[in-house]
This record gives sequence, C-alpha cells and structure tokens, in this order.
Amino acid sequence: MIEATIGVFLGLGIGAACRWFDIPLPAPPKLVGALLVVAMTVGFVGTDLLLY
Repeated sequence: MIEATIGVFLGLGIGAACRWFDIPLPAPPKLVGALLVVAMTVGFVGTDLLLY
C-alpha cells in the first residue's frame, strides 16, 4: 500500500514540475497511448497480486 501511495505522489510531483517548468509531459499525447500505459500497469499489478 505504501508503494502505491508513493507512486501516486511521485506521479503528481512529476506532473506539477513539468507544468511549472513548461516541460512537455512525459506521457503519450493520444488516448490510445494513455490506455496502453494503463493496461500495462494493470497487468503488472495484477500479475504481482497473483504471484504473491
């Protein structure tokens, strides 16, 4: 649970820093690319839960 919380805060921090310094966001600009990232994350977390 602590890893997920750290990950959320780290993601929010990176997003805020990119916005503050006007750096392009390090994420796919299209919906399909964003869904691919979500699918890979869900697959990784789901496999982790099944193995442990």
